[in-house]
Amino acid sequence: MRIELRNIHKYYGPVKANAGISLTIRSGTIHGILGENGAGKSTLMKILAGFSRKTRGTVSLNGSPMTYKTPAQASRLGIGMLYQEPLDFPVLSVLENFMVGLTGNISDRNTPHRQIFEQLAKDLGFNLPPNAIVKNLTIGERQQLEILRLLGLGIEVLILDEPTTGISSMQREALFKALEQLASEGKSIVLVSHKLEDIEALCDSVTVLRLGRVSGEMSKPFDTNTLLEMIFGILPVQPTCVETQPGKTVLVMDCVTATGGRAGLKKCDVTVRQGEIIGLAGLEGSGQGLFLRLASGLVQPKQGAVFLQKSKMNGKDYHAFKHAGVTFLPTARLEEGLIPGLNIAEHFALQNRKGFYVNSPEAFKQAKKSIEKFRIKGQPVFPVESLSGGNQQRLLLSFIPDDPVLLLLEKPTRGLDMESALWVWEHLQKFCAGKTSILFSSSDLEEILMMAHRVWVFFNGKIVKDTMISDTDIHELKSAIAGII
Repeated sequence: MRIELRNIHKYYGPVKANAGISLTIRSGTIHGILGENGAGKSTLMKILAGFSRKTRGTVSLNGSPMTYKTPAQASRLGIGMLYQEPLDFPVLSVLENFMVGLTGNISDRNTPHRQIFEQLAKDLGFNLPPNAIVKNLTIGERQQLEILRLLGLGIEVLILDEPTTGISSMQREALFKALEQLASEGKSIVLVSHKLEDIEALCDSVTVLRLGRVSGEMSKPFDTNTLLEMIFGILPVQPTCVETQPGKTVLVMDCVTATGGRAGLKKCDVTVRQGEIIGLAGLEGSGQGLFLRLASGLVQPKQGAVFLQKSKMNGKDYHAFKHAGVTFLPTARLEEGLIPGLNIAEHFALQNRKGFYVNSPEAFKQAKKSIEKFRIKGQPVFPVESLSGGNQQRLLLSFIPDDPVLLLLEKPTRGLDMESALWVWEHLQKFCAGKTSILFSSSDLEEILMMAHRVWVFFNGKIVKDTMISDTDIHELKSAIAGII
């Protein structure tokens, strides 16, 4: 299916998310939409997918202008979108989710849906057990389920919004192979990304957006420097790890065992000191996410003890940890970090409420001040779900108190473009000067090698490697992640 977008505008009050965008997506190709966070990529694709209504402009399918107002209407025309946050029911099984997507219910068990699902999965090389519960899947596996659901609906145009964020290299390889196969079958694939390596590895052509407009287009072979100039104008300066002298002990885990995730955590013995930046590496579900939740009081250990500045914290909840100076930022921004349906100002009101009293005027002022300080593209009255992933992350960062003792960050630059990721780290590094300790997980080993002082590699619920960054390299870390020590 050939897609033509002509002079697409989308306004949110005074904010122009899209300001006259025109582009063409050819049948049987993989077309990249590249740009920094807030460039208008997701907004444009949500318009194409029927999730958002354009202010003006024309969408044409195979040369015919089309008007549709919902994702269901777009789906019937053959357009489907894989969003950054999976649209599934975590408590249902894989097959049940597939059935709900196709029929809206799971009551009829004597249908050929299992056979349809298994054949689609086999054709694309996806290994998804139909009876597995979705909440136990990785992000990559949930993406595969969503792709199969869309294909089951007969989608001819598949839009993927930042699909490689937070998935393993093996899942990325499987995803790319499947997308190339779908394109060879004549389907149109649209890959929205800020990652040059994804665009260069997969796409036939690319349209670059900047500040809501098309800043350039290019077909294979791509020139990296030209693309970077199209994205950023002036290229951002790469920060380096700030060297600090470790101070007093902040966090101790003494033989901690806990359940959760795929592997749990087994007999964890670690010490964290003031000013340290420690990167947590490992395949998803290897224990690093559970570790961060233990260190923040969201999960209690089954065995062992957690000490924060020499105080035993066993049995104390998240609020006690927060009162003691611990701040945790989860990777699931809209599921754990923010509250969909509330606007930016309301989030600040909740942050600063005293008892049942909410000071709305003061919250509005604070929201305006933080929007300016953290360069958030939005207004205090904007619902948080309307913000781009990068702006949601900046909003979460604005909630960090001025003098935290311990910062726990789960994939803090997930889904962020280069400039936004660098800005995040410039902001975080300032805390280390005040003796804050930072623990962060990341699927990007280069980020860990660049920003951390130490690295812990998790494998099957255990820390199998604890070393200074200066004493290791990316090859050693990859071997440890695979369980080869």
